[in-house]
Amino acid sequence: MSHHVVVLGGGFAGVEAAIHLRKAGLRVTLVSARDYLYMYPVSIWVPTREVEFEDVCVPLAELADKHGFELVVEEVQRIDPGAQIVHTTLSTIPFEYLIVAFGGAKLKPKGVEHTLSLCGAPEQSTQLRDRLDALIAKGEGRIAVGFGGNPKDSSAVRGGPAFEFIFNVHKLLKDKGVRDRFELTFFAPMPKPGIRMGEDAYGAMEGMFERMGIKKHFGVPITAFEADGVRFKDDTFIPADLTMFIPAGSGHPVIEASGLPVNEAGFVRINDYCEVDHNYYESPDKYPIFAVGDVAALEGPDWRAKQGHVAEVMARVAAENIVHMVQGREDRVGYQEHVSILCVMDTGDGAAFVYRDDHKASMTPLPWVGHWLKKGWGWYWRNSKKGKIPRLPGM
Repeated sequence: MSHHVVVLGGGFAGVEAAIHLRKAGLRVTLVSARDYLYMYPVSIWVPTREVEFEDVCVPLAELADKHGFELVVEEVQRIDPGAQIVHTTLSTIPFEYLIVAFGGAKLKPKGVEHTLSLCGAPEQSTQLRDRLDALIAKGEGRIAVGFGGNPKDSSAVRGGPAFEFIFNVHKLLKDKGVRDRFELTFFAPMPKPGIRMGEDAYGAMEGMFERMGIKKHFGVPITAFEADGVRFKDDTFIPADLTMFIPAGSGHPVIEASGLPVNEAGFVRINDYCEVDHNYYESPDKYPIFAVGDVAALEGPDWRAKQGHVAEVMARVAAENIVHMVQGREDRVGYQEHVSILCVMDTGDGAAFVYRDDHKASMTPLPWVGHWLKKGWGWYWRNSKKGKIPRLPGM
């Protein structure tokens, strides 16, 4: 029987790992709490009704059938590294190799229940849609949009979707002819939100806020979210009928319950090969547990960020290293050289291509074509993963 790898998580990283392991002929079991993969990068259009919720969901059963991995739709409760067993709500699953890819948790600032998030539970995107519909029907409103940071891990931040959301809401309100009756405010506790993309990108977004008439509230810690707005440490207050907030990431509770090594923020410590840190005296040749994506402690420059493309790179690295182990090879591949920021930031009627690595940081405006480029990426990702079209090299 072929070697058995268990992959925990049905998101971008987990699916990517499962596909590459199956290509190498290994037996793969993918465990996911949901029966679908949610395409977060294109879910930004669910609240504005440009796409339907179903359009951003990919049934995992279809991917399992296409690529030949076993699918278990159950919630992971604990990992026993010593016994090499995963405990779910219903099953006990042994593994020869394990890839942990179920993402991280979110920090919970006071009153966060008064907010909705584009990067939280998928159903919150439809709740945002319904709240927007109600405000538009009312004909006026105040909308606050922001994101938070984790002082224990600067990579655990996701600000891009917040920028995209407020730009798309601006476009929606403008198209409805009611933009002048809405107050839009963008907030973040850091002095220059988005600066990790580079000075050019930050300057361009500042210009967009000015042109769109979006108010800013930067550089003051958030004290609490309230039913009617956001309160800050300096006692300033943003009144809001709707608050969309993306909390910073933090360690997953399953990791804490499993005793895997973590950094200060609770993310799994790994090496460049995506192997979970371990005692090399006890396991000098082979260690069977890997962690990829948001659940892992991402090392690198200060501007690094947890993104989908980095998660997929890490997934391929972990999969390839497991294949090398199975084949008895000593060579390994690493993820560090691939750490970068890469995104197409949508504005509703256009986009900007943002790229940053150790050598350069750039933001290239893409007028109307950029909006359709991002939509095209969503179509490509879904259909290439389903095997309906060829995959491009490196993707």
